Amino acid sequence: MKDELSGRRALVTGGASGIGRATALALARAGADVAITHLSHDASAVVAEIKDLGRTAASFQVDLRRSWDVDKAVSDAASMLGGGIDILVNNVGGPVERRAVPAMDDAHWHGVLDLNLSSAFYASRAALAVMPDGGRIITIGAQAASSGGGTGMVAYTTAKAALEGFSRALARELGPRRITVNVVAPGFVAGTPLHAAHTPEPAQRAAVSASPLSRAGAPDDIAEAVLYLASDGAAFVTGTVLDVNGGAYFT
Repeated sequence: MKDELSGRRALVTGGASGIGRATALALARAGADVAITHLSHDASAVVAEIKDLGRTAASFQVDLRRSWDVDKAVSDAASMLGGGIDILVNNVGGPVERRAVPAMDDAHWHGVLDLNLSSAFYASRAALAVMPDGGRIITIGAQAASSGGGTGMVAYTTAKAALEGFSRALARELGPRRITVNVVAPGFVAGTPLHAAHTPEPAQRAAVSASPLSRAGAPDDIAEAVLYLASDGAAFVTGTVLDVNGGAYFT
């Protein structure tokens, strides 16, 4: 898919590590200029790699739970990219920590929903102000939305399931503008901050065993799915969830 996205302008939230990093680099290799957001991870190496590919690149430090900060970051990214955003990848998210419902206070509940769900809403709303017709919005969901997730993941699973409904509704709303809206739902992906922090080794081994392919996913596996949905070949794909989990369903 080299140069298939030449001339396109992409914004990847949480693009400094894990799936976001792999996605930003995949889009750049396909010809897109790429801006990324980051908060706690250093984005300088990713920006340098994108520039080494001959693409325009920049990073913006922003807390995507704050709508006013998101509005500014998206506006600044669009300006840097030449006045618009053709591809938005909503990648930011995570469970914060595992917490059972009886021990869950309001702050945890709202914090997890804001990190995973509100962030995608804020970024999508801001991007639509600068996205031309025929654009792409791709959100990173989770297998947990279908399987129910693991112990202590109710808030996270709820947010990821809500993202699927949000994306389907937005796909309907944006259909007249030929803007497609889709979700990529990863299963267990090794080498990401999420699983390093929140998935114990026994659970990681169990996830691999549950896959007919007998391996963990890699960030590049998810990036390739995003790349497809961003391509012209996916112009008739909208309002769908693309499962990328090695065949491990409802585990």
